[in-house]
Amino acid sequence: MGTSAAEEVAERRREQRGWYFYDWACSVYSTSVLTVFLGPYLTSVAEEAAGADGFVHPLGIPVRAGSFFAYSVSLSVIVAVLVMPLVGAAADRSGRKKPLLAAAAYTGAAATTAMFFLDGDRYLLGGALLIIANAAQSVAMMLYNSYLPQIAPPEERDAVSSRGWAFGYASGALVLVVNLALYLGHDSFGVSETTAVRICLASAGLWWGAFTLVPLRRLRDRRAASDGTAPATASGFRQLAATIRDMRRHPLTLAFLLAYLVYNDGIQTVITQASVYGSEELGLGQSTLIGAVLLVQVLAVAGALLLGRLARTYGAKRTILGSLVAWTLTLAAGYFLPAGAPVWFFVLAAGIGLVLGGSQALSRSLFSHLVPPGKEAEYFSAYEVSDRGMSWLGPLLFGLTYQLTGSYRDAIISLVAFFALGFVLLARVPVRQAISDAGNPVPARI
Repeated sequence: MGTSAAEEVAERRREQRGWYFYDWACSVYSTSVLTVFLGPYLTSVAEEAAGADGFVHPLGIPVRAGSFFAYSVSLSVIVAVLVMPLVGAAADRSGRKKPLLAAAAYTGAAATTAMFFLDGDRYLLGGALLIIANAAQSVAMMLYNSYLPQIAPPEERDAVSSRGWAFGYASGALVLVVNLALYLGHDSFGVSETTAVRICLASAGLWWGAFTLVPLRRLRDRRAASDGTAPATASGFRQLAATIRDMRRHPLTLAFLLAYLVYNDGIQTVITQASVYGSEELGLGQSTLIGAVLLVQVLAVAGALLLGRLARTYGAKRTILGSLVAWTLTLAAGYFLPAGAPVWFFVLAAGIGLVLGGSQALSRSLFSHLVPPGKEAEYFSAYEVSDRGMSWLGPLLFGLTYQLTGSYRDAIISLVAFFALGFVLLARVPVRQAISDAGNPVPARI
């Protein structure tokens, strides 16, 4: 009996180690591709294709070249939201998450690798590959996250989740250092600057695909609990609709979720658009942008620990509200940054890094207190879909503001609206009552 229990623990540890490696595999896409290289590069490709008026015309629609990347990110999120309930329902019904995870991961990795062919004025190819890769990454992350309750008992879950987070940050920082060496030394490697960028983009796809083999070997599928009678499409959307109906019985939980979705949309937009702002408005080089993102990667871990400590003293809600003030001040400072001044951009990156990890980590932990017992997976599934469902608004507002004003400074300051509205919505939520109404014990400090 003891041997069987020991074998079960050993098998669980093996799965957990494999699970960590998917974060190691895919985080390089988020950092190297989405945050650093693709925004400025795709913008330059779109500008190459633009007419004298600065507009490109995908499907005959006039779009300012500088807004094309933001619109593509927004569209990719809409695609992901449409696909996720279908894939989630199929995974729940069949119990076969691993083939679906493989399909999503390798679709994203292939699209990212194909970005090597993004040159000249092929902005439509770039937009299409971005939409495919970003949507596939969202679907794969949904499946990846859904393994956590299966591979870790409740007392291990925080530690296992945190290790996956750490693996992702370590991977992103490691590959960015290599990218920086290639980009800065492109002449010594005998390649042009644009070719170096294309190699960095494609290598992220190869890294993603190669290391995905580890979780695919280590993770195992479980038999589905469902009776399998409902079609996947129907059950996916019916389950989502049923969860939202159930949330209406807990209006304070829903109120917190709305506040989170608003300010998190601002956070996600800053992550994806900051490098475009740095390159296009401030005239900073790619090496400066890579260095700034590396700084964010390191400080995000320290910031999460710092805000976690503050939360133990002042409570999670107050700490999150304080972080939203910090986000607003950081964006306001970004509006006034002088062009061609990398030192001040690094100061801005430090500000973002210190609040980035903590504001998201504390929001997730606070939401967990507001979930009725026994409905954790159901509520967090809706949380994931809803999160993706809102995160197209920020890039859309950013792109529209730039299209209407021609100023990235106006576009970046427009995002303050998400943090200000999120602050007001969160401040109005009585979290102690919300926790009590959800049927959970109220912590002494929250």
